[in-house]
Amino acid sequence: RGSLAVAMRRLYMKAPGIQEMDLPEIFHSMVREKYGMILITGATGSGKSTSLAALLNSINQIKRHHVVTLEDPVEFVHDHKSCTINQRELGVDFTSFASGLRSALRQAPNVIMVGEIRDRETLDIALEAAETGHLVMGSLHTGTAGQTINRMVGMVEQNEERTIRGRLSEILKYVVSQRLMPDQKGEKVAAFDILYNNIRVNELILHGEDEDKTFYHIQETSPSYGMTTFDINLSELFKKGIIDEETAMLNASDKAKLNQMLDWIKAEQGQEISDIDGL
Repeated sequence: RGSLAVAMRRLYMKAPGIQEMDLPEIFHSMVREKYGMILITGATGSGKSTSLAALLNSINQIKRHHVVTLEDPVEFVHDHKSCTINQRELGVDFTSFASGLRSALRQAPNVIMVGEIRDRETLDIALEAAETGHLVMGSLHTGTAGQTINRMVGMVEQNEERTIRGRLSEILKYVVSQRLMPDQKGEKVAAFDILYNNIRVNELILHGEDEDKTFYHIQETSPSYGMTTFDINLSELFKKGIIDEETAMLNASDKAKLNQMLDWIKAEQGQEISDIDGL
């Protein structure tokens, strides 16, 4: 149209901390993992890179490891603390996540952070790295923790589904999906959907979901393992007065279930549950 436009993204170069970002307590358990795969998922701009940076920052403080990151772009610069951290950028230091990951495996890392698992080849190499004793952290563009597993299974041919399910059941440790939304003060707050690979989850990864057994159901009934759903987390944020009802409902996974939770909370607080006169 004869005019100029620019899209800008502010990058905070200093790596954040888990407590500073007020991330769920289960993130501290992730830091203690020695091998396997940890995935942080969500839409573009949902804070995946920030959460991964907070995890790496904690590892950098308490462990003596060699860490290799593959990023697009490098957003947070990590100083060498207890770890040696080599950060690489797509298009500058490697041509694709698959080739960068393959090269990283030859450099004796303890921890590998993959900015995004976009395709089958990258997934295969990431699984191989996790199976051979590395801690692999990565991200995917998926809406919930359960969708993340289904997306990875969907990357392979149908005759390979059983194999990929077996591999995931062995090495997948945690899946955290997150959504950013405005709070009552106009600032950003995150809601989390957390899946931990316990015995029940392991069985679902191996055999798939059905009407009676779903990842969502396991998450909502397993708070002792640190699991939660977006709906539970959103109801907690509403109860604390951090977000309003409209924001909670806009970000719900199951609107009917969340609406019921919010009604219970409003009833406890003595608020009106219905806007219809006479009820």
